[in-house]
Amino acid sequence: MSLLAQGRGAAPAGRAGGPPPAKAAAPFDPTGYWVAIISEDWRWRMVTPAKGDVVSIPLSAEGLRVAEAWDPAKDEAAGEQCKAYGAPGLMRGPTRLHITWQDDNTLKIESDYGQQTRLLRFAQAGGASGAGGVKAWQGVTTAQWVMAAGGGRGRGGPRHGSIKSVTTQLRPGYLRKNGVPYSDRTTMTEYWDLHTETNGDEYLVDTNVVDDPVYLQTPWITSLHFKKEKDAGKWDPSTCDARF
Repeated sequence: MSLLAQGRGAAPAGRAGGPPPAKAAAPFDPTGYWVAIISEDWRWRMVTPAKGDVVSIPLSAEGLRVAEAWDPAKDEAAGEQCKAYGAPGLMRGPTRLHITWQDDNTLKIESDYGQQTRLLRFAQAGGASGAGGVKAWQGVTTAQWVMAAGGGRGRGGPRHGSIKSVTTQLRPGYLRKNGVPYSDRTTMTEYWDLHTETNGDEYLVDTNVVDDPVYLQTPWITSLHFKKEKDAGKWDPSTCDARF
């Protein structure tokens, strides 16, 4: 049964009269294997740029100073090979994603690039919006379905919407693999949309807003595209690497 069919059927198990779980309420199915389409910014995303190549990122003076001091050997010595694989850098990498529902209110996003795992936790009305604790490469992400005007109001018709996710509690890392920094005060807001072509190809578009009061002068906004693959045949896990 499709997710849309589940959402239009009988009320799911849970609190009487309460909101349905995020999985049942989904206006589209984000699950499956997805490959990053890197048709722009190739020289910054597919290879490690030279030190100081910070073009297009609105760095503050302090951000530029830190970027120009990048030393991958120091990262390796400190055991921080994954600094470019935190959530803000990971999503721009040459990665494949495997997206599944971990439970009815948690979307799990695994990457073969650096073997990272993100959890998008959908907050329920009256419930907790996320967990605190130690800062991590993938931080803490809360999510919600944002329905288009009129989406989900009628019976039997198609529903349209996006996932809005907000990530905080990030461990300091890199926006670009050559040491362009983001701090532990960073907030990353994403809007995830599904687009289906007439030939049936599906694309997941992640509009990504990184806001860092320490190293950025203004929010950095990019749009990342992923194409759905039929299976895990091209899944190619690799460990974090500070240089390549």
